[in-house]
Amino acid sequence: MAGQERLTRLQAQRIALAAQGFTGRKPASRVERRHLLRLLDRIGLFQIDSVNVAQRAQYMPAFSRLGAYDTSILDRAQARRPRALFEYWAHEASLLPVEIEPLLRWRMERARQGRGIYSGLATFGRERRTVIDHVLREVERNGPLTAADIDGHRGASGWWEWSEPKRALEWLFWAGLVTTHSRGPNFERLYDLPERVLPPQITARPTPSPADAQRSLMEIAAKAHGVATASDLRDYFRLAPEDARPRIEELVEDGVLVPVAVKGWTKQAYLHRAAQRPRKVEARALLAPFDPLIWERSRTERLFDFHYRIEIYTPAEKRVYGYYVFPFLLGERIVARVDLKADRRASALQVQSAFAERKAPPETAAELFKALTSMAAWLGLERVDIRHQGDLAPQLKATAES
Repeated sequence: MAGQERLTRLQAQRIALAAQGFTGRKPASRVERRHLLRLLDRIGLFQIDSVNVAQRAQYMPAFSRLGAYDTSILDRAQARRPRALFEYWAHEASLLPVEIEPLLRWRMERARQGRGIYSGLATFGRERRTVIDHVLREVERNGPLTAADIDGHRGASGWWEWSEPKRALEWLFWAGLVTTHSRGPNFERLYDLPERVLPPQITARPTPSPADAQRSLMEIAAKAHGVATASDLRDYFRLAPEDARPRIEELVEDGVLVPVAVKGWTKQAYLHRAAQRPRKVEARALLAPFDPLIWERSRTERLFDFHYRIEIYTPAEKRVYGYYVFPFLLGERIVARVDLKADRRASALQVQSAFAERKAPPETAAELFKALTSMAAWLGLERVDIRHQGDLAPQLKATAES
Protein backbone atom coordinates (compact mmCIF):
# COMPACT_ATOMS: atom_id res chain seq x y z
CA MET A 1 0.00 0.00 0.00
CA ALA A 2 1.32 3.39 -0.95
CA GLY A 3 2.25 5.77 1.82
CA GLN A 4 2.37 3.18 4.61
CA GLU A 5 4.92 3.39 7.40
CA ARG A 6 8.18 1.46 6.97
CA LEU A 7 9.75 -0.34 9.92
CA THR A 8 13.27 -1.68 10.23
CA ARG A 9 13.72 -5.26 11.36
CA LEU A 10 15.13 -4.00 14.67
CA GLN A 11 11.99 -1.93 15.23
CA ALA A 12 9.87 -4.98 14.42
CA GLN A 13 11.91 -7.09 16.87
CA ARG A 14 11.37 -4.58 19.66
CA ILE A 15 7.65 -4.31 18.94
CA ALA A 16 7.30 -8.11 18.95
CA LEU A 17 9.25 -8.52 22.19
CA ALA A 18 7.17 -5.86 23.91
CA ALA A 19 3.94 -7.47 22.69
CA GLN A 20 5.09 -10.80 24.11
CA GLY A 21 5.81 -9.38 27.55
CA PHE A 22 9.60 -9.15 27.52
CA THR A 23 9.77 -5.46 28.39
CA GLY A 24 7.64 -5.39 31.53
CA ARG A 25 9.07 -5.25 35.01
CA LYS A 26 9.31 -8.56 36.80
CA PRO A 27 7.40 -8.78 40.09
CA ALA A 28 9.35 -7.17 42.91
CA SER A 29 8.77 -10.12 45.25
CA ARG A 30 7.01 -13.35 44.38
CA VAL A 31 4.98 -14.10 41.27
CA GLU A 32 1.27 -14.30 42.10
CA ARG A 33 -1.82 -15.49 40.27
CA ARG A 34 -2.59 -11.98 39.07
CA HIS A 35 0.79 -11.74 37.35
CA LEU A 36 0.16 -14.97 35.44
CA LEU A 37 -3.32 -13.89 34.39
CA ARG A 38 -2.05 -10.48 33.30
CA LEU A 39 0.55 -12.20 31.13
CA LEU A 40 -2.06 -14.52 29.64
CA ASP A 41 -4.25 -11.53 28.88
CA ARG A 42 -1.31 -10.14 26.92
CA ILE A 43 -0.27 -13.24 24.96
CA GLY A 44 -3.58 -15.11 24.83
CA LEU A 45 -2.56 -18.71 25.53
CA PHE A 46 0.07 -21.15 26.73
CA GLN A 47 0.67 -24.11 24.44
CA ILE A 48 0.48 -27.47 26.25
CA ASP A 49 3.00 -30.20 25.58
CA SER A 50 3.52 -33.44 27.47
CA VAL A 51 7.30 -33.64 26.92
CA ASN A 52 8.91 -33.30 30.34
CA VAL A 53 12.60 -33.66 29.52
CA ALA A 54 13.31 -30.26 31.12
CA GLN A 55 9.99 -28.60 31.96
CA ARG A 56 6.58 -28.93 30.32
CA ALA A 57 5.98 -26.24 27.73
CA GLN A 58 2.97 -24.61 29.40
CA TYR A 59 5.00 -23.64 32.46
CA MET A 60 7.91 -22.04 30.60
CA PRO A 61 6.52 -18.79 29.11
CA ALA A 62 5.73 -17.35 32.53
CA PHE A 63 9.20 -18.26 33.80
CA SER A 64 10.81 -16.72 30.72
CA ARG A 65 8.97 -13.43 31.27
CA LEU A 66 8.32 -13.21 35.02
CA GLY A 67 11.09 -15.28 36.56
CA ALA A 68 10.87 -18.15 39.03
CA TYR A 69 7.36 -18.91 40.26
CA ASP A 70 5.40 -21.63 41.99
CA THR A 71 3.91 -23.70 39.14
CA SER A 72 1.06 -24.79 41.39
CA ILE A 73 -0.37 -21.29 40.82
CA LEU A 74 -0.89 -22.19 37.19
CA ASP A 75 -2.23 -25.63 38.12
CA ARG A 76 -4.78 -24.12 40.50
CA ALA A 77 -5.88 -21.52 37.93
CA GLN A 78 -6.92 -24.35 35.61
CA ALA A 79 -8.34 -26.77 38.16
CA ARG A 80 -9.85 -24.92 41.12
CA ARG A 81 -12.47 -22.28 41.67
CA PRO A 82 -12.47 -19.52 40.77
CA ARG A 83 -11.27 -21.21 37.58
CA ALA A 84 -9.46 -18.81 35.29
CA LEU A 85 -8.17 -21.15 32.56
CA PHE A 86 -9.46 -23.96 30.39
CA GLU A 87 -8.02 -26.35 27.80
CA TYR A 88 -8.91 -26.50 24.15
CA TRP A 89 -7.44 -26.66 20.65
CA ALA A 90 -6.27 -23.13 19.85
CA HIS A 91 -2.77 -22.96 18.39
CA GLU A 92 -2.32 -26.58 19.36
CA ALA A 93 -3.65 -27.98 22.64
CA SER A 94 -3.57 -24.85 24.78
CA LEU A 95 -4.36 -23.28 28.12
CA LEU A 96 -6.54 -20.22 27.59
CA PRO A 97 -8.40 -17.66 29.71
CA VAL A 98 -11.97 -18.86 30.26
CA GLU A 99 -13.22 -15.66 28.63
CA ILE A 100 -12.01 -17.01 25.28
CA GLU A 101 -14.26 -20.11 25.45
CA PRO A 102 -17.24 -18.48 23.68
CA LEU A 103 -14.90 -17.40 20.87
CA LEU A 104 -14.09 -21.05 20.12
CA ARG A 105 -17.61 -22.47 20.07
CA TRP A 106 -17.74 -22.16 16.26
CA ARG A 107 -14.75 -24.54 16.13
CA MET A 108 -16.53 -26.94 18.48
CA GLU A 109 -19.63 -26.85 16.29
CA ARG A 110 -17.59 -27.57 13.19
CA ALA A 111 -15.92 -30.48 14.99
CA ARG A 112 -19.36 -31.98 15.64
CA GLN A 113 -19.87 -31.84 11.88
CA GLY A 114 -16.54 -33.56 11.28
CA ARG A 115 -14.88 -30.37 10.01
CA GLY A 116 -11.48 -29.07 11.08
CA ILE A 117 -10.48 -32.23 12.96
CA TYR A 118 -8.31 -35.23 12.15
CA SER A 119 -9.86 -37.35 9.40
CA GLY A 120 -9.75 -40.52 11.49
CA LEU A 121 -11.55 -38.80 14.34
CA ALA A 122 -14.13 -37.34 11.96
CA THR A 123 -14.81 -40.82 10.57
CA PHE A 124 -15.10 -42.22 14.09
CA GLY A 125 -17.61 -39.46 14.93
CA ARG A 126 -19.79 -40.45 11.98
CA GLU A 127 -19.57 -44.20 12.38
CA ARG A 128 -19.43 -44.78 16.15
CA ARG A 129 -22.08 -42.49 17.60
CA THR A 130 -23.36 -45.27 19.85
CA VAL A 131 -19.96 -45.46 21.55
CA ILE A 132 -19.72 -41.66 21.78
CA ASP A 133 -23.18 -41.39 23.34
CA HIS A 134 -22.32 -44.14 25.85
CA VAL A 135 -19.09 -42.42 26.89
CA LEU A 136 -20.86 -39.06 27.23
CA ARG A 137 -23.46 -40.66 29.53
CA GLU A 138 -20.63 -42.13 31.63
CA VAL A 139 -19.10 -38.67 32.05
CA GLU A 140 -22.51 -37.18 32.86
CA ARG A 141 -23.09 -39.81 35.57
CA ASN A 142 -19.62 -40.23 37.02
CA GLY A 143 -17.34 -37.41 35.89
CA PRO A 144 -14.66 -36.28 36.25
CA LEU A 145 -13.19 -39.38 34.62
CA THR A 146 -9.99 -40.38 32.86
CA ALA A 147 -10.09 -42.51 29.74
CA ALA A 148 -8.80 -45.38 31.87
CA ASP A 149 -11.86 -45.09 34.14
CA ILE A 150 -14.17 -46.02 31.29
CA ASP A 151 -14.64 -49.70 30.55
CA GLY A 152 -12.62 -50.87 27.57
CA HIS A 153 -9.72 -48.42 27.67
CA ARG A 154 -6.35 -50.18 27.36
CA GLY A 155 -4.11 -47.27 28.30
CA ALA A 156 -2.17 -47.09 25.01
CA SER A 157 -1.06 -43.75 23.60
CA GLY A 158 -0.86 -44.06 19.80
CA TRP A 159 -3.94 -43.34 17.68
CA TRP A 160 -4.08 -46.87 16.26
CA GLU A 161 -3.83 -48.29 19.78
CA TRP A 162 -6.45 -46.03 21.33
CA SER A 163 -9.51 -47.80 22.65
CA GLU A 164 -12.92 -46.72 21.41
CA PRO A 165 -13.73 -44.93 24.70
CA LYS A 166 -10.48 -42.93 24.36
CA ARG A 167 -11.36 -41.96 20.79
CA ALA A 168 -14.86 -41.03 21.91
CA LEU A 169 -13.47 -38.75 24.62
CA GLU A 170 -11.16 -37.05 22.13
CA TRP A 171 -14.08 -36.49 19.75
CA LEU A 172 -16.23 -35.13 22.59
CA PHE A 173 -13.38 -32.84 23.65
CA TRP A 174 -13.00 -31.42 20.14
CA ALA A 175 -16.78 -31.02 19.97
CA GLY A 176 -16.88 -29.09 23.25
CA LEU A 177 -19.24 -31.62 24.86
CA VAL A 178 -16.65 -32.49 27.50
CA THR A 179 -13.68 -30.50 28.74
CA THR A 180 -10.65 -30.98 30.96
CA HIS A 181 -11.52 -30.88 34.63
CA SER A 182 -7.89 -31.31 35.76
CA ARG A 183 -4.77 -33.36 35.07
CA GLY A 184 -3.71 -36.49 36.92
CA PRO A 185 -0.23 -37.31 38.28
CA ASN A 186 0.86 -38.72 34.91
CA PHE A 187 -0.51 -35.70 33.04
CA GLU A 188 -3.62 -37.61 31.96
CA ARG A 189 -6.80 -35.59 31.43
CA LEU A 190 -9.79 -35.94 33.72
CA TYR A 191 -12.87 -35.13 31.65
CA ASP A 192 -16.12 -33.59 32.81
CA LEU A 193 -19.04 -31.62 31.41
CA PRO A 194 -18.28 -27.98 30.54
CA GLU A 195 -21.16 -26.74 32.69
CA ARG A 196 -19.57 -28.42 35.73
CA VAL A 197 -16.11 -27.05 34.96
CA LEU A 198 -16.43 -23.57 33.46
CA PRO A 199 -17.70 -20.63 35.52
CA PRO A 200 -21.46 -20.15 35.08
CA GLN A 201 -20.99 -16.58 33.87
CA ILE A 202 -18.94 -18.00 30.95
CA THR A 203 -21.33 -20.79 29.95
CA ALA A 204 -24.21 -18.29 30.11
CA ARG A 205 -22.60 -15.93 27.61
CA PRO A 206 -24.24 -15.80 24.17
CA THR A 207 -22.40 -17.58 21.41
CA PRO A 208 -21.01 -15.02 18.94
CA SER A 209 -21.27 -15.58 15.22
CA PRO A 210 -18.26 -17.33 13.67
CA ALA A 211 -17.22 -14.09 11.97
CA ASP A 212 -17.40 -12.07 15.20
CA ALA A 213 -15.54 -14.75 17.15
CA GLN A 214 -12.82 -15.08 14.52
CA ARG A 215 -12.38 -11.32 14.39
CA SER A 216 -11.89 -11.25 18.17
CA LEU A 217 -9.37 -14.09 17.96
CA MET A 218 -7.48 -12.26 15.24
CA GLU A 219 -7.35 -9.14 17.39
CA ILE A 220 -5.97 -11.15 20.32
CA ALA A 221 -3.35 -12.57 17.96
CA ALA A 222 -2.50 -9.11 16.64
CA LYS A 223 -2.04 -7.74 20.16
CA ALA A 224 0.21 -10.71 21.03
CA HIS A 225 2.32 -10.18 17.90
CA GLY A 226 2.59 -6.41 17.84
CA VAL A 227 3.49 -6.56 14.15
CA ALA A 228 2.82 -9.55 11.90
CA THR A 229 1.89 -10.83 8.47
CA ALA A 230 -1.52 -12.30 7.71
CA SER A 231 -0.14 -15.84 7.92
CA ASP A 232 1.43 -15.06 11.31
CA LEU A 233 -1.89 -13.78 12.61
CA ARG A 234 -4.01 -16.68 11.47
CA ASP A 235 -1.46 -19.24 12.69
CA TYR A 236 -1.83 -18.06 16.30
CA PHE A 237 -5.27 -19.66 16.62
CA ARG A 238 -4.87 -21.86 13.53
CA LEU A 239 -7.53 -20.15 11.44
CA ALA A 240 -8.06 -21.14 7.83
CA PRO A 241 -7.15 -18.51 5.20
CA GLU A 242 -10.78 -18.17 4.13
CA ASP A 243 -11.77 -17.39 7.73
CA ALA A 244 -8.85 -15.07 8.47
CA ARG A 245 -8.65 -12.96 5.31
CA PRO A 246 -11.96 -11.10 5.66
CA ARG A 247 -11.40 -10.58 9.39
CA ILE A 248 -8.08 -8.86 8.70
CA GLU A 249 -9.76 -6.61 6.17
CA GLU A 250 -12.40 -5.68 8.76
CA LEU A 251 -9.78 -4.97 11.43
CA VAL A 252 -7.91 -2.74 9.01
CA GLU A 253 -11.12 -0.91 8.15
CA ASP A 254 -11.84 -0.43 11.87
CA GLY A 255 -8.34 0.94 12.47
CA VAL A 256 -7.35 -1.93 14.80
CA LEU A 257 -4.68 -3.07 12.34
CA VAL A 258 -2.46 -0.61 10.49
CA PRO A 259 -0.76 -1.86 7.30
CA VAL A 260 3.01 -1.31 7.45
CA ALA A 261 6.10 -2.49 5.58
CA VAL A 262 8.96 -4.22 7.39
CA LYS A 263 12.38 -4.15 5.79
CA GLY A 264 13.29 -7.59 4.47
CA TRP A 265 9.76 -8.96 4.68
CA THR A 266 8.24 -9.85 1.33
CA LYS A 267 4.65 -9.93 2.58
CA GLN A 268 2.35 -7.20 3.83
CA ALA A 269 2.66 -6.58 7.57
CA TYR A 270 0.10 -5.27 10.05
CA LEU A 271 0.77 -3.27 13.20
CA HIS A 272 -1.66 -3.42 16.11
CA ARG A 273 -2.79 0.11 16.89
CA ALA A 274 -1.85 -0.22 20.58
CA ALA A 275 1.54 -1.84 19.97
CA GLN A 276 4.33 -0.52 22.16
CA ARG A 277 7.48 0.77 20.46
CA PRO A 278 10.33 0.51 22.95
CA ARG A 279 13.62 2.15 22.08
CA LYS A 280 15.53 -0.73 23.62
CA VAL A 281 14.81 -4.19 25.01
CA GLU A 282 16.98 -5.72 27.72
CA ALA A 283 15.73 -9.28 28.03
CA ARG A 284 17.46 -12.42 29.24
CA ALA A 285 15.40 -15.54 28.79
CA LEU A 286 15.53 -19.21 27.88
CA LEU A 287 12.71 -19.95 25.47
CA ALA A 288 10.97 -23.31 25.38
CA PRO A 289 10.52 -24.78 21.89
CA PHE A 290 6.79 -24.01 22.10
CA ASP A 291 7.08 -20.44 23.34
CA PRO A 292 4.65 -18.21 21.38
CA LEU A 293 7.47 -15.81 20.50
CA ILE A 294 9.13 -18.46 18.34
CA TRP A 295 6.61 -21.20 17.53
CA GLU A 296 5.98 -19.87 14.00
CA ARG A 297 9.41 -20.75 12.65
CA SER A 298 9.36 -18.62 9.48
CA ARG A 299 8.42 -15.57 11.56
CA THR A 300 11.26 -16.35 13.97
CA GLU A 301 13.65 -16.34 11.05
CA ARG A 302 12.24 -13.09 9.63
CA LEU A 303 12.40 -11.33 12.98
CA PHE A 304 15.63 -12.64 14.47
CA ASP A 305 17.55 -14.19 11.56
CA PHE A 306 17.37 -17.37 13.61
CA HIS A 307 16.74 -20.69 11.87
CA TYR A 308 15.10 -23.03 14.35
CA ARG A 309 13.61 -26.50 14.05
CA ILE A 310 12.77 -28.84 16.90
CA GLU A 311 14.57 -32.16 16.49
CA ILE A 312 12.59 -34.43 18.82
CA TYR A 313 11.45 -36.58 15.92
CA THR A 314 14.84 -36.54 14.16
CA PRO A 315 16.97 -39.68 14.66
CA ALA A 316 19.69 -38.97 17.22
CA GLU A 317 22.54 -39.38 14.75
CA LYS A 318 20.99 -36.78 12.43
CA ARG A 319 20.33 -34.07 15.01
CA VAL A 320 22.28 -30.86 14.55
CA TYR A 321 21.72 -29.19 17.93
CA GLY A 322 19.97 -31.72 20.16
CA TYR A 323 16.72 -33.26 21.35
CA TYR A 324 14.99 -30.41 23.25
CA VAL A 325 16.70 -27.16 22.42
CA PHE A 326 16.02 -23.83 24.12
CA PRO A 327 16.92 -20.65 22.22
CA PHE A 328 18.53 -18.01 24.44
CA LEU A 329 17.24 -14.44 24.15
CA LEU A 330 19.68 -11.77 25.26
CA GLY A 331 18.77 -8.12 24.87
CA GLU A 332 16.94 -7.90 21.55
CA ARG A 333 18.50 -10.92 19.86
CA ILE A 334 18.54 -14.70 20.04
CA VAL A 335 22.25 -15.32 20.59
CA ALA A 336 22.57 -19.02 21.47
CA ARG A 337 20.77 -22.32 21.87
CA VAL A 338 21.13 -25.09 24.45
CA ASP A 339 19.86 -28.66 24.61
CA LEU A 340 18.59 -29.10 28.17
CA LYS A 341 17.56 -32.04 30.29
CA ALA A 342 16.52 -32.04 33.93
CA ASP A 343 18.18 -35.00 35.62
CA ARG A 344 16.04 -35.09 38.74
CA ARG A 345 17.80 -38.09 40.29
CA ALA A 346 21.16 -36.31 40.10
CA SER A 347 19.52 -32.96 40.91
CA ALA A 348 21.20 -31.39 37.88
CA LEU A 349 20.16 -29.34 34.89
CA GLN A 350 22.18 -30.94 32.11
CA VAL A 351 23.40 -28.78 29.25
CA GLN A 352 23.85 -31.50 26.64
CA SER A 353 25.03 -29.03 24.00
CA ALA A 354 25.52 -25.27 23.66
CA PHE A 355 25.90 -23.32 20.44
CA ALA A 356 26.44 -19.61 19.86
CA GLU A 357 24.83 -17.73 16.99
CA ARG A 358 26.77 -15.58 14.56
CA LYS A 359 27.79 -12.27 16.12
CA ALA A 360 26.87 -13.43 19.63
CA PRO A 361 28.27 -10.82 22.05
CA PRO A 362 31.26 -11.63 24.27
CA GLU A 363 29.09 -11.79 27.39
CA THR A 364 26.88 -14.57 25.96
CA ALA A 365 28.38 -17.43 28.00
CA ALA A 366 28.26 -15.49 31.28
CA GLU A 367 24.67 -14.33 30.74
CA LEU A 368 23.57 -17.78 29.60
CA PHE A 369 25.06 -19.39 32.69
CA LYS A 370 23.10 -16.96 34.88
CA ALA A 371 19.91 -17.95 33.06
CA LEU A 372 20.72 -21.66 33.42
CA THR A 373 21.46 -21.28 37.12
CA SER A 374 18.16 -19.47 37.59
CA MET A 375 16.26 -22.19 35.72
CA ALA A 376 17.94 -24.96 37.71
CA ALA A 377 16.98 -23.28 40.99
CA TRP A 378 13.40 -22.85 39.79
CA LEU A 379 13.23 -26.55 38.95
CA GLY A 380 14.58 -27.43 42.39
CA LEU A 381 17.89 -28.72 40.97
CA GLU A 382 21.16 -28.19 42.82
CA ARG A 383 23.56 -27.58 39.96
CA VAL A 384 24.15 -27.09 36.23
CA ASP A 385 26.18 -29.78 34.44
CA ILE A 386 27.74 -28.80 31.12
CA ARG A 387 28.94 -31.27 28.51
CA HIS A 388 31.60 -30.49 25.90
CA GLN A 389 29.32 -30.44 22.85
CA GLY A 390 28.84 -27.34 20.74
CA ASP A 391 31.06 -24.34 20.09
CA LEU A 392 29.82 -22.46 23.15
CA ALA A 393 30.22 -25.36 25.58
CA PRO A 394 33.91 -24.84 26.53
CA GLN A 395 33.33 -21.15 27.26
CA LEU A 396 30.19 -21.94 29.20
CA LYS A 397 31.99 -24.62 31.22
CA ALA A 398 34.85 -22.24 31.95
CA THR A 399 32.34 -19.67 33.18
CA ALA A 400 30.74 -22.26 35.46
CA GLU A 401 34.12 -23.23 36.93
CA SER A 402 35.37 -19.69 37.49
